[in-house]
Formats: sequence, C-alpha cells, structure tokens
Amino acid sequence: MSHKQFISSPANYLSLKYLRVPAFWRPRVSLNDQSFTRHDIIYYWQKWLPSILVRTAVRVVVMICLTAGMLGILASTAPMSHAQAVFPTSVAGNPQLVSTTKRIQNQQTPLKSTALNATVYHSPDCNCCGGWIDHLKAQGFKITDFSTTDIETVKQKYNVPDNLSSCHTAIVNGYVIEGHVPADDIKRLLQEKPNVAGLSVPQMPVGTPGMEMGNRKDPFSVFSFDRNDSVAVFNKYRAES
Repeated sequence: MSHKQFISSPANYLSLKYLRVPAFWRPRVSLNDQSFTRHDIIYYWQKWLPSILVRTAVRVVVMICLTAGMLGILASTAPMSHAQAVFPTSVAGNPQLVSTTKRIQNQQTPLKSTALNATVYHSPDCNCCGGWIDHLKAQGFKITDFSTTDIETVKQKYNVPDNLSSCHTAIVNGYVIEGHVPADDIKRLLQEKPNVAGLSVPQMPVGTPGMEMGNRKDPFSVFSFDRNDSVAVFNKYRAES
C-alpha cells in the first residue's frame, strides 16, 4: 500500500494525526488536494457512519441494562434469607404461614347491610305486641304499625299455619314473622335468606321479647315454615329462672 493509498481513508489519516505521529512523517493533505476531494470525505463518511452509529447504540443499550441492574440490586433491602422466609417452598414447613392461612379462612365476609323494615299487624288491645314492637325498634328496625280488629284475616292472607299462630303478624322484607320472634333470629333470616315463608314463635311463651316477667324465661323454639306448611326448628332457647 502506497503512502497516498494509506491516507486515502479518513480513519487512517486521523490516526496519524491524533496518535502523535511526527509531523515530518505525516503527509500533508488538505481538502484542496486533488487526491482527497470533498467527494472522498462524503463517501467515506457515508461508508463508516452506519457502523459507528450501530456500535454506539449497542454500547448505550448495554450501559442502560447494566445501570438498571445495579440500581435494582441496590434498591432491594430484603436479604436472601428473608426472601426464603416470605416465599417458603412448603406451607406445611412454615407454622407462621399456616396460622395466618387458618385465620383468614376463619374470618367471615361481612354481609352488606340490609334495611330492616317491619310492618306489624296486631289487635288494638294487645299490650304484649307493643312490647315486641319496642324490642324491634331497639334493634334497629323501622316499624309500620297497623292496628286491626280482624287479625285472623291477616293471618289467612299470609298463610300462617294454624298450629304456629300467635297474637300478631309482621312482614319483614317479604318474610312473614308470627309472634314474639327475637330480633336476632329475624336478622339471621335476612342474612341467610333460606327458602322459607317466614318464622314463628307459637302462642306467647314467657320470657320472649314483649312477654317479659321478671327473670323468668320459659323454653321456646323458633320455627320456620314454607308455603307448603312444612315446619322446621330454626332456633331453640332454654329455660332460665
């Protein structure tokens, strides 16, 4: 390769210039030199520019990846032992996780609040019915009170079985409530929503809401019934004295 051919490449010429090659050895080439015209500069610039850009882009991407990796390692404050404790390979081998799992399983999902609206039908001279209404009001029920002299017609309208009959009849969110049914049983009925027509406490047991007589509480049962007159025990209360 001749001297002129060697310096025909801009890279070779620049290497001679910036690698501190003695000036007497470097050939004198100018842009006005016929052997190294502007067209030559443009040609070599277009030839080498794509490879330079590609190499630069690759280096930038590599540096970004390395920087991101280092920042991720430095930002992590959990040592390996802690990570193994948080993500154990076996649930059975981690008593703390087993205990937490059981606690979550035992928690009941809170039910959405239900409006407690009761329409009560009773005879005008029934004092115990008023006591039961006061009991429901104290438990958050909104009462619509109807006094009627023909309570039997109301019971027939809502298909209350004769053997479950009591002194008053109420409608609570579509369920029939017959007699002195405790408010807690009505709330349970509204939460569980069983396929029944309603609840009943037959007759008027002493100690039921509205039938209080001191500390005396007779045993009684709360029955559920459906539209086919099928009856089942919904809850039981023991005697107290």
